[in-house]
Amino acid sequence: MKPKQIKGVPPQKSGGFHDTETRKQFETELIPIKFEILKKRFFDINQWKSYCGEAFAEFKLYDSKGIPVVREPQKGDFIRINIPGPGEIEAKGYDWVEITDMCFSLDNTSESVMMTCRPSQDPQNKKNRNIAHFYSSKATSTFMVYRNPTHLKAAVYGRNESPNFKAKFIDVIRNLVVAAGGIMGIAKIQWKELADGFLDFD
Repeated sequence: MKPKQIKGVPPQKSGGFHDTETRKQFETELIPIKFEILKKRFFDINQWKSYCGEAFAEFKLYDSKGIPVVREPQKGDFIRINIPGPGEIEAKGYDWVEITDMCFSLDNTSESVMMTCRPSQDPQNKKNRNIAHFYSSKATSTFMVYRNPTHLKAAVYGRNESPNFKAKFIDVIRNLVVAAGGIMGIAKIQWKELADGFLDFD
């Protein structure tokens, strides 16, 4: 199976990948109302855990200086991820990504918001420039919400996923284990839970 070619999603060159999507159909007049709710959920990164359950990761938004913020995400912000199990020792148990792109699209029939993230250093630790994530800096995750006249979509597209070897030995071992699980599909399960949760309006 090949990765989907989607405008705004980085091309797949090496390593693992996934296309995780959830779609829901609604009556045409409800689509704009539901999409506004969906966008609010998408932009409220600090609350993402509430959409994917207690067994999954916790997400916190930080600005470019590493200060926690409660607002919509911006290019240059960071997201701190606390996944279940052992974390990066160098990053105090957390994984970090930087928001490298925000893309908004609107035409007569559709609308989408995309946010691309890439593994990064810990912005709170200026002395350590190592990537604080189990994937290498080549990996990306692109989050998307989308509407057209018949349905809404929430999606996560992972590209170029390979373990991060630029870390202390104990972290390299941990990165290998976690990345292998991600590439084997464990991460896709979490992203599917998140996408499903975004579209659960009941």
